[in-house]
Amino acid sequence: MSYTALYRKFRPDNFEDVKGQEHIVKTLTNQIKANRIGHAYLFCGTRGTGKTTVAKILAKAVNCQHPVNGSPCNECEMCKAIQAGTSMNVIEIDAASNNGVDNIREIREEVAYRPTEGKYKVYIIDEVHMLSTGAFNALLKTLEEPPSYVIFILATTEAHKIPITILSRCQRYDFHRITIDTIAARLQELLDVEGIQAEEKAVRYIAKAGDGSMRDALSLLDQCIAFYLGETLTYDKVLEVLGAVDTEVFSRLLRKVLSGDVTGSIHILEDMIVGGRELSQFVGDFTWYMRNLLLVKTSENPEEAIDVSSENLRFLKEESEMTDVETLMRYIRVFSDLSSQLRFATQKRVLVEIALIKLCRPAMETNLDSVLDRIRVLEQRMEEAPVQQVIVQNSGPAVQVEKNSETKEVKPVKAAPEDLQKIVAGWKTIVAQTGGIFKQMLQKAIPKYNGETGDPILFVEFQDFLGQSYVDNPEAKQELQEIILRQTGKTVEIQMLVANQHQHTNLSRITVDEAIRENIHMDVVIEEEPGAE
Repeated sequence: MSYTALYRKFRPDNFEDVKGQEHIVKTLTNQIKANRIGHAYLFCGTRGTGKTTVAKILAKAVNCQHPVNGSPCNECEMCKAIQAGTSMNVIEIDAASNNGVDNIREIREEVAYRPTEGKYKVYIIDEVHMLSTGAFNALLKTLEEPPSYVIFILATTEAHKIPITILSRCQRYDFHRITIDTIAARLQELLDVEGIQAEEKAVRYIAKAGDGSMRDALSLLDQCIAFYLGETLTYDKVLEVLGAVDTEVFSRLLRKVLSGDVTGSIHILEDMIVGGRELSQFVGDFTWYMRNLLLVKTSENPEEAIDVSSENLRFLKEESEMTDVETLMRYIRVFSDLSSQLRFATQKRVLVEIALIKLCRPAMETNLDSVLDRIRVLEQRMEEAPVQQVIVQNSGPAVQVEKNSETKEVKPVKAAPEDLQKIVAGWKTIVAQTGGIFKQMLQKAIPKYNGETGDPILFVEFQDFLGQSYVDNPEAKQELQEIILRQTGKTVEIQMLVANQHQHTNLSRITVDEAIRENIHMDVVIEEEPGAE
């Protein structure tokens, strides 16, 4: 006897064996038990989620002579005939190859005849969205008012292509993608039946590679078993068969990219290609890996957001601390664009190498997320090789120290006008200690102070109207004050303003120069030069 593929050999023959579609199974079994069977059903969902399987089980259940809790008994003559595909009551039609008006007219003529045996004549039309417009129109009347002994089951992966006139005449059931846990449990169950040993990690990877499709997962499992026939199926063997890459390689690659090591990144890619890894699979898996890092970094409960083992989750948490959210989002964007380009590319390796160089060299791009990545690189270089900072020394005592027998309490004093001059002189050093967009805005801002009065006020004049968000943000002001306090040991009052505010908004605000004039509380006398007329 010829070999039967696993997805055919273990296709469910009753509702109890259908996995991951409990909401549909319960509804259909209740209809059968209550004898409230509809005349037209529309099964929607991605490939391999059980649409055709459930359609065949439903066809058996409505014709079964001894149904058990709404499921077919699989023992009576009708169940056996339908299971073997010899029953005249169940007609399967592939709309992809039978999509013309004439094919539908044949159905309209056949429904006039009652079934020779059993209760119902069931038409299962697969990929129904492939029907032509004329075929849909020919199906309308029959679908709306078929004879009492006829049931239509339409299955499709693209429900949006079906006319609304057809949709309104059917009971619609959406088949969900099957979870990794459900697929893995089913695969392990079948492996036990087949007597094949497999690592749990290997089974879960195959389940994940199935991408919500039980049939795809079973086909991949079949492929792995055939390659290592008679051997224990390990995680490494599965990766080799599927052309996939271990997460440890992703971790090494990410570290190379973050450090800007183009040569090291290309060498890792070279090793993967020599090892026979599929580039499209690598790009998709690496994107998924970075997605997990992003969720770990931004989610309060990453255990619920991603499906990984506790050990891998611990590694992800450690690696998520190596970078920031903006950088990860840029990496994901670059690789997502790459994934769509690889479908039709002839030089896939070149495109992947260019993408890796983009990640390592953010200066190649000019959009905002690449600019933030460039700032991250510069900050990293400054931390590794810190520049000399100017220490502002004061003529007077910077701090007042009060001693007692147990502790020493340091109280900073307010900055004097001459201190403001030194703060303005060392403004770049202060700005370098901030981060993100705030740092970019401060780099373009102009610090000013009033040298005519004794008020220790530092005015920060933003040159971009986007600085308005920091003018109204007390946390930004506090951050600057703390940096100045650490730098000089002095406290200073800060007022933030936006230059030429009236050009951008209707708010009437004064400029820094006007604000300084308002803080001069004295009469200004202009003396004429000798000899002037």
